[in-house]
Amino acid sequence: MQHTMRGIAFHPSLRWSVVLGIVCAIGLGLARAEFDPHGIIDVGRFSAARPGGTLPDGWKPLTFRKIERYTVYRLIEDDGTVVVEAVSDGGASGMTRELSVNLKEHPYLSWRWKVTGVLRGGDVTRKEGDDYPARIYVTFEYDSSRLGLLERAKYEAIRLLYGQYPPLGAINYIWGSNADVNTVVPNPHAEQAMMFVVESGTQYVNRWVSESRNVYEDYKQAFHHEPPLVSGVAIMTDTDNTQESAVAYYGDIVFSKGPVDLD
Repeated sequence: MQHTMRGIAFHPSLRWSVVLGIVCAIGLGLARAEFDPHGIIDVGRFSAARPGGTLPDGWKPLTFRKIERYTVYRLIEDDGTVVVEAVSDGGASGMTRELSVNLKEHPYLSWRWKVTGVLRGGDVTRKEGDDYPARIYVTFEYDSSRLGLLERAKYEAIRLLYGQYPPLGAINYIWGSNADVNTVVPNPHAEQAMMFVVESGTQYVNRWVSESRNVYEDYKQAFHHEPPLVSGVAIMTDTDNTQESAVAYYGDIVFSKGPVDLD
């Protein structure tokens, strides 16, 4: 086994509606997450659920205006463990979990995932290719102290119009098609969503891969300042741009003080 987020992408027809959809789904100003004595914060303990049942408490659908075809998420048993299966056929939607995490205390995000193939038209650098068989994104709370006067005015205008502040940034951990692993680029629709290529290509197709990322360090690399509190995590398999099909599986997801092997 190798150890190594629709991120807030502005589709031309959606613009702020996608960002605000994510904010409303994930939430802001959340209570701190509960964690066990070993310092592990459960984001998605899917393995404790039942096949065919509902996702653990706190998980809810994330859909977007003007995207009518949704990805289907369901709990199934795979190799003796309950996981989330995601099936997308020319559509897009996600599942989100709101929680507040201080990355100085719990910097690592660990998860397992598997894909059955990559997208022929997937391209992390192009709007038309902004689809991924699997992605996990992390959003961060709004913090006005990090903005200049003009930026604060823009965010305040958006809040007055939509009733929510958009997040200042997001990190997308993606399974790409052709990009080199460890590539870090802005989302082609929105520069405040940074794309981290964690896996790419077909080498590990149909195999469970365990990942562990230092989100604290990734955020500083992407945005060049200390991260605010995490506001939520989402999983997403999307194919609306490429109009292709994808199937992916997501295992347990946790924040922790150090890297965690979830195998």
